[in-house]
Amino acid sequence: QVQLVESGGGLVQPGGSLRLSCAASGILSIAAVGWYRQAPGKQRELVAAVTSGGSTNYADSVKGRFTISRDNAKNTVYLQMNSLKPEDTAVYYCNADLLTLNMGWLYDYWGQGTQVTVSS
Repeated sequence: QVQLVESGGGLVQPGGSLRLSCAASGILSIAAVGWYRQAPGKQRELVAAVTSGGSTNYADSVKGRFTISRDNAKNTVYLQMNSLKPEDTAVYYCNADLLTLNMGWLYDYWGQGTQVTVSS
């Protein structure tokens, strides 16, 4: 069974840090991955992305504060979030292109999301 599971969310004070994980299972490999977020009443937006080759890009609002990385051996992608602000509060989702044994490529596969709340 193919699964894409986010974890690591929670409540943190402004200025604090969290590390989110996006772990894929039931697959052969994970290719391009994006972290998205959606705040209440707002559209889902891309926060950070990493290609299979390791190239990264970030939304302007998180540059210098967030870092995306991947561990291909574990089929896991991380989002290290530092200097968190209240406006970073949102549900964070992982989106990935996955190579599976039985179904070939699954493009644009979403996880269930993890809540991040930045508040004092």
